[in-house]
Parts: sequence; C-alpha cells; structure tokens
Amino acid sequence: MTEEEVRALLADMESDRIERTISFREDKLGPAVCALSNDFPNHRQPGYILLGVNDDGRISGMTIGDEELQKIGNLKSNGNVLPQPSLTVSPVYKIDGGDIVVVEVHPSPFPPVRYDGRCWIRIGPRKVKASIEEEKILSERRSSLAKSFDTSPCLGSTLEDLNLDLFRTFYLPKAIDQETLAQNHRPIKLQLASLRFFDLKFDCPTHAGILLFAHNPTHFIPGAYIQYIKIPGREVIPGIEFEKEFRKCLCLDLLNLDEFIQSVIIKKSLIQHPDSVREEIIYNYPIWAIREFVFNAIMHRSYEGTNAPIYIYDFADRIEIANPGFLFGTVNVSNFPNRSDYRNLEIAEALKTLGYVNKFNFGINTAKKYLLENHNPEPVFNLSLGTAMKVTIPINTKWKL
Repeated sequence: MTEEEVRALLADMESDRIERTISFREDKLGPAVCALSNDFPNHRQPGYILLGVNDDGRISGMTIGDEELQKIGNLKSNGNVLPQPSLTVSPVYKIDGGDIVVVEVHPSPFPPVRYDGRCWIRIGPRKVKASIEEEKILSERRSSLAKSFDTSPCLGSTLEDLNLDLFRTFYLPKAIDQETLAQNHRPIKLQLASLRFFDLKFDCPTHAGILLFAHNPTHFIPGAYIQYIKIPGREVIPGIEFEKEFRKCLCLDLLNLDEFIQSVIIKKSLIQHPDSVREEIIYNYPIWAIREFVFNAIMHRSYEGTNAPIYIYDFADRIEIANPGFLFGTVNVSNFPNRSDYRNLEIAEALKTLGYVNKFNFGINTAKKYLLENHNPEPVFNLSLGTAMKVTIPINTKWKL
C-alpha cells in the first residue's frame, strides 16, 4: 500500500470498512478484526484498521514500535479470534508527524467469526455485537462460501445423529461468552449453525459437527478414528503387545487420548549416576510433545476420500504417528514446518476452544523444544509418502532399552 492510498483511507470518513484507533489493547483490536472478518454488509472486500489515527481522522502523533506490531501479529495466532482471521500488517508509515500502521482484514469465508466467544459486526460506522438474526444471516451466507470438507454439509445425517447434551453442556460453555450464553434462547439448530456445526440450507450437520459430536462418527466418515499399536521390539513383527482404537466423537476421544498418553505412552524411570549417589527421574518422551504431534495429526489429517485412520505405533525405541493427507494449501516440502495452513478449519478451531492447542502455527516448533529439553533427538518427518504424513519421535537418549 502506498502513502497516497493510506491518505485516501484517512480521508474517507464514511466507509463502514474502516476502523480508526490509537489503542493496541487486544480487547479493542480483537472485536475490530472480528467485525471486519464477518463483513456483515457483504462488501466482499477487505476492511482496514488504521492504528495511530483518532476517531475524527486526525493523526495522533504516536510512535509505533516492535512491541506494538507484535501485539497486532498475535491476533492472528493466539486463537482468540475464531476462525483464524486473514490479515496483513503494513510497515510503519510516518505521515504528518506521526506513525501509522494499516491492518488489512479480509472477509472470512467461514462466518460467524467470534472474538473471545462474542460475534461482532459493523453496522455503518459502529461496531456492535450481532443479534440472533444477524448471526443467522452470517451462518446462511457461509453455505455458499464453504470450501473445506469439515465446513461442508454431511448429507444424509440428521440432528438426531448428534449428542446434543455433549454440545450444550461441554462444548458450548467453552465457545460462547457467559453473557451471550445466558441470553441464548435460540433453537438448537441455530446454536449449532452459529459455530459452523450445522448447515441451515441443507438442514443437516456439517462434517465438523459429525466429527465432534456424532454418536457414531465412523458411520458417516469411516476413517475418523485413531489406532494405537504397541510393538514390543524395534521392528514390525508378527504379533503385537497391545492395541486400542479410539472411535468416539472427538469431544470425547480427545479427553480419552489425553489420559491415554499420560497413563500408557509416557513412562518414567529412575537412573543412578555412576559418579555419584544422585538419582534422576527421566521420561521416555515429554508428554507435551507427544500431545502436540497427536493433536496435530487430528487437526491436519484428511478425512475425505479415505478409510484410513491415524496410526500411532509405539516401538521400543521410537513412536511413529502416521495420518492420511499430505501437505496442504500453501505448505510444501521447502517451507515445512515453518509454514502452516489448515485443511480442517473447524477442527482446528475446536481444538483451540477445548484447550488442546494454545496458539496456531507453533505446534511442531514447540514440540521440538520439549524434545530437546527431555534429551530426545529431533523428530524425523517422512515427506515422501505422497498421500500421507509420518513423524518419527526417537526415545530419550538416556532411556535404557
């Protein structure tokens, strides 16, 4: 964006696509990003947040440094705006004695978008919380925009296929702020649709709704399960030590997997240092790294056109996690794992809502950090399989095999 284009935005006091502010607080920027992402007037054009500009269009004269720019960037990755917004941040412009930064926010193809559980929209120059009817408009609009498998309707399924008690009592309080929840008297289909779990146009759950809440998700998506296999040695041989399948909906199986990782996969041992009487407790794998890789597989795997599950092979000297689906979108062999894209936007959002993901785009690098601290070698990614991904996590180098 040129300085002339920035000056044109400064001069346009009528547009409902422009927000002016001098605040870098997240509780101010978050609703602004959310409202522009929802694009309630349906402009289908980007909106802009002008930072360093007063409401009346006058430049404030403030100085914008790296700390302020970091706060803007965090809005995209910290998971408080869901689905994850598409935004770009300009360089700092020095205009008429003050710094200005322009945040360009693109309309989301998956509305309604929420900040901290609240849905914000723009009505003229004002930013307001969406009413029930306004959220319904956004939900209905999504049907014509949805591009990912998990946001598309699961034709042939009905409301009765979902565990609605699980949705109401377990998921909904985590996804919607308490004030909105207290006023929430809308029909259950609208509640589900506002979170992209039900398609109003086709009157059926979306694939995300089936994966998260169905009584029997594999009836509709045959490969939607996780298979754990414990192998006694270092090679695949006839006969296994133990196996377990996780075939419930994700809302339940994520809990089950978390407990299983902690109680079955992660083990500790006491080792004696040869040159002293000191003993040390060591772990075969850091729990947070294994969680990251397992939940990453659930988030990024392909659920479409395959009957294959996610496999977790637990060998004596390593763990291998394999999932259907190769690198997606803007991610390729040359930029992996430093670039991230989302095949399953709603599943990614659900993992963030349920607390299994803290930030977007940081999973693999965070897991590497945990492995290093626990004396595990770096994970090895097999990117040669074409239609699948596999990661191998070597055991702690101090572990006695």
